[in-house]
Amino acid sequence: MQKLTISAGVLLLVVAVLAVPSRSQQDKSKRPSPPATAKCTFPDGKTITTDYSSPRMKGRKVEGGLEPWGKVWRAGANEATTFVTDADVTIDGKNVPAGSYTIFTVPNEKEWQLIVNKKTGEWGIPYTWQSDELFRAPMKVTSLPAPLEDFTISYANEGDACQLRMDWNVTRAYVNINEKK
Repeated sequence: MQKLTISAGVLLLVVAVLAVPSRSQQDKSKRPSPPATAKCTFPDGKTITTDYSSPRMKGRKVEGGLEPWGKVWRAGANEATTFVTDADVTIDGKNVPAGSYTIFTVPNEKEWQLIVNKKTGEWGIPYTWQSDELFRAPMKVTSLPAPLEDFTISYANEGDACQLRMDWNVTRAYVNINEKK
């Protein structure tokens, strides 16, 4: 009888542990910085897709605060921001072969740097993957007409190029991405 009671207790414990969702199974949409996706399609149908987590200002200082001047920032929150392209592309004349990457930035007042990194699947910070960088490219910075509460990555078609845009508070950082012909 005692063995049956212990066996039943162990079985209940196993069922309880399996019923609790793991971190990877939790509903990411309920996070303070929910997941978001941006996508651009080139004229020939090939695409770039970026998955990121979108932090909110919530009254906090963004420029030089949440986006620290001169330091690597994960361009979002939570996991590192992904950059997946099924086309060979160029950014500032530098080649990005079709594949999966992560992107980071180094924000500054007048110009940002975009970091394209070959390492994927990492948490966003601290940044320790310099040896895996494909390259760094300059991003132009302009002011938005009104503050934007949610950090937003988007793409705009600029002729045959996809313009990657990162908007938050009153700042837009952007760079053109061209399909390699």
